[in-house]
Amino acid sequence: MSNLRFKSVEEASSRKAVKVELPKERVDKYYASQVFNRQKMFEYLPSETYRALVHAIDNKQPISRKLADSVAEGMKRWAIDCGARHYTHWFHPLTDGTAEKHDAFIDHDGKGGVVENFSGKLLVQQEPDASSFPSGGIRNTFEARGYSAWDISSPAFIVDGTLCIPTIFISYTGESLDYKTPLLKALNAVDKAATRVARFFDPEVNHVNSYLGWEQEYFLVDEALYDARPDLVMTGRTLMGHESAKNQQLEDHYFGAIPSRVAAFMLDLETECHKLGIPAKTRHNEVAPNQFELAPIYEETNLANDHNLLLMSLIAEVARRHNFRVLLHEKPFAGINGSGKHNNWSLGTDKGVLLFAPGKTPEQNLQFIAFVVNVMAAVHKHNALMKASIMSATNAHRLGANEAPPAIISIFLGSQLSKILKDIENKDIDAEIILARKEGRDLKVAQIPELIIDNTDRNRTSPFAFTGNRFEYRAVGSSANCGAAMIALNAAVADQLNSFADKVEARVEAGEEKTHAILSEVRSLITESKPIHFDGNGYSDEWKEEAARRGLDTETSAPKIFDVYQAPETVEMFRRVGIYTPKELQARNEVKWEMYSKKLQIESRVLGDLAINHIIPAATRYESLLLDNVYKIKELFKGEKADKIARQEMAAIEQMADHMAAIKSGVETMVEHRHKANRKKTEREKAIAYHDTVAPVMEEIRQHIDALELMVDNEIWPLPKYRELLFIR
Repeated sequence: MSNLRFKSVEEASSRKAVKVELPKERVDKYYASQVFNRQKMFEYLPSETYRALVHAIDNKQPISRKLADSVAEGMKRWAIDCGARHYTHWFHPLTDGTAEKHDAFIDHDGKGGVVENFSGKLLVQQEPDASSFPSGGIRNTFEARGYSAWDISSPAFIVDGTLCIPTIFISYTGESLDYKTPLLKALNAVDKAATRVARFFDPEVNHVNSYLGWEQEYFLVDEALYDARPDLVMTGRTLMGHESAKNQQLEDHYFGAIPSRVAAFMLDLETECHKLGIPAKTRHNEVAPNQFELAPIYEETNLANDHNLLLMSLIAEVARRHNFRVLLHEKPFAGINGSGKHNNWSLGTDKGVLLFAPGKTPEQNLQFIAFVVNVMAAVHKHNALMKASIMSATNAHRLGANEAPPAIISIFLGSQLSKILKDIENKDIDAEIILARKEGRDLKVAQIPELIIDNTDRNRTSPFAFTGNRFEYRAVGSSANCGAAMIALNAAVADQLNSFADKVEARVEAGEEKTHAILSEVRSLITESKPIHFDGNGYSDEWKEEAARRGLDTETSAPKIFDVYQAPETVEMFRRVGIYTPKELQARNEVKWEMYSKKLQIESRVLGDLAINHIIPAATRYESLLLDNVYKIKELFKGEKADKIARQEMAAIEQMADHMAAIKSGVETMVEHRHKANRKKTEREKAIAYHDTVAPVMEEIRQHIDALELMVDNEIWPLPKYRELLFIR
């Protein structure tokens, strides 16, 4: 192992700076070249087919099989013209990744040869094996049938010569086995509910769209060093490793100059993204060393989520082309920042009005306030669900640590908006709502123009912050499917908006003036949702105590956090908006608990193997060298000086022996706890046992290994260290 390590370190250190080769074409010349978007539809489909398909997409309507046949023929011609030989239904099983099965465009021609063929039936529906994906008991091995069905709202695309068709994935008995199906239902629910409320202010509104702008954080590691770390290969994070003398304490990496090797990788990645219609726009160094971020232009939520999942596959492939491995784990390195995927979420009407943006008239501002307050009420009522939607075995390492949001959901509004809500609550209910515009600030420096200052600051400690015309949900993990958080958020908001609309309509029917009715309900919601509003320091211990007094969910055990999906109020909310059945919710919880246990099981196995078969032998070898040195000292030197040196050496030997004994004992205890956990009758009990008994012992073992890392000769230590992993050369 040590030989591999030093070969890897030498290889990684010898990487030379790479010259960044700019694409020879402008971005607009190749953007979406691998996407069957409306431009390609117009070119390859008959005009009647094109108009019918666009109408169905815009109005969220199903298409006929006859129309599907015509679309399939045009899509096939385009794909083959682009060099594609296969097609696949591309879907999002409950693994946080994607799945695909490739079939060639061929069929028998009846003459001993083949002909290229692709029908509407193959486009619209296929049959993956539903028992081979996580289903939470909905499907068994002997009940394998499941269906994937085309999502016409997300355009098909080509990757590596395969036409990828975005689809939903459901069981033979109709339950969803993916993230896309409930996400589409949630988006439909928030569309209908938000449209009801938006029509109080503009009767011409027909639809409200949900928008998402994700910010993908990630780490890069030299491939040679990655290959020499079995824990990174098997689990995505370092299960051991003492912090580097220098990590992020100088705050010099954030927004720093991008290393040339990384810049070349980023440009390659952006080019591939743009070919696939992913509007990658922003790139920069993040806070931790070797940590970076990519962010796109905002898109409709369903498409944005598809693009993020596509990016997560794409980024791994491009990284390898540049001798990197990408780490999407939320906490691959202890002691420095973890990685998130901030979900910037907003709602907008089909008239081009952003509902979380202040307007120019009192009525527009009332609409803005009404929607903001309803979001507050929804997040307040379902703050435990919001946390459960982003919780996982991997994200649990990040929340509350090193600048990640705390594991308590609260909303930051900023000083101006907070004051307005307070005024509405306490003053005359008919008072006119006036929102301050952005203001200019003259710095009195001749070379610097006037700055335009936003009317609200930002709070990096808030998990759910209002940031001007959107809410930034900062607690989503870097490896997660955004769909989980977006399902919960859009569903909760849809349910709250429906309740709000019902109450306003009832008031108006009873003879109350509409604006007064809206303000009355807004005022009531402001009072009710006060506990969720917090503009202070979310990292402080005082906030944890205050949040508990306010009745917010403060649970920190991931397996117990998942319980909220089974809470009666959660089950009833999802039923009202038509997203999940009780059976589907139970199944998803079974998957969550099972995934949690399996990930900790894998980590504990890897840790045990590394501890016993790599760390202990290396430490024993060094211990033998020290013992040999003691004997030599006593043979060569006599008297008090020799005894003093020998005592110092023996103290180090004894200290190492204590650490090694603790590691061996810890591994035995960990294995025993793991075996007991595996014998638990339910997935929930098993997950809780892993959390309560296995994970703490893993942390104890790590502490002793990290202590040995500082004591054992660097040439003997078997694994690349943080100082080697974290700084690209």
